[in-house]
Amino acid sequence: MLTGEFEHSLDDKNRIFVSNKLRSQIDTEEYGSDFYLVLGASGILCLYPAKYFQRIALAGAPGTAAPDEAVSFERLSFALASRVELDRQGRLLLSEKLRKRANLGDNLTLVGVRDHIELWNSDDWEQYLQNNLVQYQQQMMNARQIVLQEQSRELE
Repeated sequence: MLTGEFEHSLDDKNRIFVSNKLRSQIDTEEYGSDFYLVLGASGILCLYPAKYFQRIALAGAPGTAAPDEAVSFERLSFALASRVELDRQGRLLLSEKLRKRANLGDNLTLVGVRDHIELWNSDDWEQYLQNNLVQYQQQMMNARQIVLQEQSRELE
């Protein structure tokens, strides 16, 4: 389970440091030490552990997808994914094409999101937080109440 937010800047060679605090959360025996860089939902650039992304890509489009949607999902899943390795210092090279597609500048925030790492412009991430924090707080309170109710039933 990947968690946390980490601010970094691109260096002069378009490399971003992926914090060891974030990388160490990945079980490399189960998921490998390589990654796939993928343009994900809402145009956010995502970094998936290699073995995990392979499972997603091979699972294909949801079962309710029309045949042409399944073909499109497969085509784009593989075309827009790049297998990448971090260098010895834990840096990831971002191509200019990917930066343009994801609209990434020089100041980035890497966000752990359960099974992947998202790469955001730091200003966009702050705006996303402002726009969604109240809803998140309500959802967190509701989720906690559910857990507390379950615990209370278990004690009866």
